[in-house]
Amino acid sequence: MFFSSCISTRSTLKNVDDNAPIPKLSANNTFIITEYSKDKRYGYNKDYPVNIFFYNTNNEQLNEERFLNALAGPKGEKITYKKVETCCPFPSKRTAMGAGFLNVYEINWEGQKKPVILYVNIYEKGYLKCPMGLSIKK
Repeated sequence: MFFSSCISTRSTLKNVDDNAPIPKLSANNTFIITEYSKDKRYGYNKDYPVNIFFYNTNNEQLNEERFLNALAGPKGEKITYKKVETCCPFPSKRTAMGAGFLNVYEINWEGQKKPVILYVNIYEKGYLKCPMGLSIKK
């Protein structure tokens, strides 16, 4: 009998950077984001997720919220977001089970024609940037 794993032995994530700094927090308890991504895949493609990283699994959503609450619509509009699924398993040394997953968020703002879908990774590190088409909340 053969068993196959649903987790690839090789990560497809392209933008992991263990040298990325730990994001700083603003007075509003959001991450301070100063750069805009120049890569249209950043956050929008499962191989180029926003790599947030966290230190423990007690409240994995905290850093996702810190990132998402630092964003605004393209013209500074207030955004709303909701987690719509968890997907895309990948190997990770940062979890007890040896695998991480991406969380998928739907982003909305007033006047928007179609919701934006962002892929967020809490297991790996990377430079936090504002995805193209969104802006940094003022």
